[in-house]
Amino acid sequence: MWRSGELLPWEEARIHVNAVGHASAAAVFEGIKAYRAADGERLLLFRLREHLERLRTSARICRLDLPYSTDEMVDAVVRTIRANGYRDDAYIRPWAFPEGIIREQMVPAGARCELVVDTWPFDSGLKRTQGCRAAVSSWLRISDASTPPRVKAFSNYHNGRLALMEARENGHDWPILLNERHKVTEGAAACLALVRDGVVITPSLTSGVLDSITRSTALTLLRELGVPVEEREVDRTELYLADELFFMGTAWEILPVTSIDGLPVGTGVPGPVTGRLEAAYTRLVRGESGEHRDWFTELHI
Repeated sequence: MWRSGELLPWEEARIHVNAVGHASAAAVFEGIKAYRAADGERLLLFRLREHLERLRTSARICRLDLPYSTDEMVDAVVRTIRANGYRDDAYIRPWAFPEGIIREQMVPAGARCELVVDTWPFDSGLKRTQGCRAAVSSWLRISDASTPPRVKAFSNYHNGRLALMEARENGHDWPILLNERHKVTEGAAACLALVRDGVVITPSLTSGVLDSITRSTALTLLRELGVPVEEREVDRTELYLADELFFMGTAWEILPVTSIDGLPVGTGVPGPVTGRLEAAYTRLVRGESGEHRDWFTELHI
């Protein structure tokens, strides 16, 4: 692991237990993927710089002192990947938390941060043949007026955790949350889009969703495929009338939804627009399409 300027063996990367609680409440993070290229000769770190710039944005909104430039963080990630000798898909999690032992319940503004880069192998879900079952949660999505969802903070994910436990208890796979205006937002850890009459519709960024890099990627690919896209407020009942429905996020990639609140979505199997998007996304992140080369940090293996 990389920690505040140096590489450390996994077992030595520790902090005191008293540093965990209050500091964790203010911690911000990113999730990034490195894909093994189709040629087997490279790891492709997908949109690394954009993720790290968003980490700086999250720290700014939370008024944390993150003492590293984007270039320094890019170097830290590359060093960590190389040090671990990855030759296949890897998940990368840079995260920042106030350094030292924090005893104040309200972490003070300007708190100096440590930065850690953690990694582990992952199995891609792309080219999956089955979708998931979703349900609208009774829990409302956090709002910009309370706990801003555009901040990627660990504490924000408790909202999705509550919704996920409810969905699983009721026999579904993943939740979909509404905002305080009872408009659709996103899932527990991924953005959402529906397809109706050939148009992809996704909640706007002002609906209470993360400013998702995967969402931005997917909308770009859809437009390049000639698929019309709308970003606007979405009513709950529109989900029941959708021809297709899918989640999109770094961890979930492109995940089709085949039922919503027990009702089949479309024909009850992943639809053609979702399939085209997933295929385009797969070709992109594996380096097969040759497009958007500026989105990749390449490491030869």
